[in-house]
Amino acid sequence: MLNVIVLMGRLTRDPELKVTTSGVSVTTFDIAVDRNYTKGAEKKTDFFTVTAWRNTAEFICKYFHKGEMIAVQGSLQTGSYTGKDGKSHKTYEVVASNVSFCGDFHNGANPGTVAPGSVGSAGASSSTAADHSAAPASGPEPEDDEIYRAGSDLPF
Repeated sequence: MLNVIVLMGRLTRDPELKVTTSGVSVTTFDIAVDRNYTKGAEKKTDFFTVTAWRNTAEFICKYFHKGEMIAVQGSLQTGSYTGKDGKSHKTYEVVASNVSFCGDFHNGANPGTVAPGSVGSAGASSSTAADHSAAPASGPEPEDDEIYRAGSDLPF
């Protein structure tokens, strides 16, 4: 079985870091993703809810802000609930496993920094030196402000 989703879009609001009662970091945010369209056709946008956990959540909240481009790789999860009117509703949520910078860097995001433990670019088939990803959701927790400069040891 395969459940992989890769999205690139803009954050619709600043992500907010929350901590569960067991001390696990989590953030939930929405991204706006433009659909492909032909010249002269109306531009359409889809909105996706994304949840990130642990150090990926901390990385997003520290470096990403409303309006900035973000690439997200993860899995699609569904849920359901019964509304007040008694009707059943389905929900769809992306659970992020990796995120990457893409587009312009501003609002304090530094294209020369990478989260510890990260490797390559999440969800991009053609990575460049400007693509950086957050550490996977599992693995060791980084110390506060523990980042390093990338680029000087790259073979290109």
